[in-house]
Amino acid sequence: MRVVFIHGACVQDGTWWWHRVADLLEGHGISSLAPALPSCGETGALVGYGGPGLTDDVAAVRRVLEDSAEPTIVVAHSYGGIVAAEAAAGVDAVNNIVLIASYLPEVGQSLSDFGGEAPAPFLDADVVEGTFGVRLDMLTDTFLHDCKPSIQGQAALRLARQSLQVTGQPVVAAAWKNVPTLYVVCAEDRGTPAALQREFAAKAGKVVELDSGHHPFLSQPDAVRDLLLGLL
Repeated sequence: MRVVFIHGACVQDGTWWWHRVADLLEGHGISSLAPALPSCGETGALVGYGGPGLTDDVAAVRRVLEDSAEPTIVVAHSYGGIVAAEAAAGVDAVNNIVLIASYLPEVGQSLSDFGGEAPAPFLDADVVEGTFGVRLDMLTDTFLHDCKPSIQGQAALRLARQSLQVTGQPVVAAAWKNVPTLYVVCAEDRGTPAALQREFAAKAGKVVELDSGHHPFLSQPDAVRDLLLGLL
């Protein structure tokens, strides 16, 4: 058994974002990895208009999923659920999907279909360059309020500008319809309100709630580990 983690929008270094859970899983003999997402600049390509988008993120994750026949749990956070919907479709090794404060897009839906009419106040979009990112001054209070100060500081160093085009690019597959899917509602999330998460989660096969902010894998890694072990 292995776990493939997919991080959310506007960050880099997926290995770090998931490291607290990955270390705990390793103690149980479970390997994991976190593919780099090109649209976040993790592969060296310049982001923005004409740069890598959702298709590139999907291809990067799918390559990892298809390079092994080992039974695999895909764990996706926030924007990562959009990537997982397409990347995990039809991959025989994937036997479970776990979505954390994320989305279950239908074929033809994009990230923008899950937002409001106005941009979220914690995001900064540059329509000239074609990128968006999280406002540093709102990072901790919005996304990391329940994390230790040391984690908050390290997270701030891993923010990234991402290609704005990913917000409007639709998925062409919906893996969650055919693969057992667990949705993790983060009840204290200040970025994606729990009420919205519960609406999204209504389409998942199973739902659990954690009293956590947007990143329970950083604030409550034991709880996330236990959820994953429960799927074995």
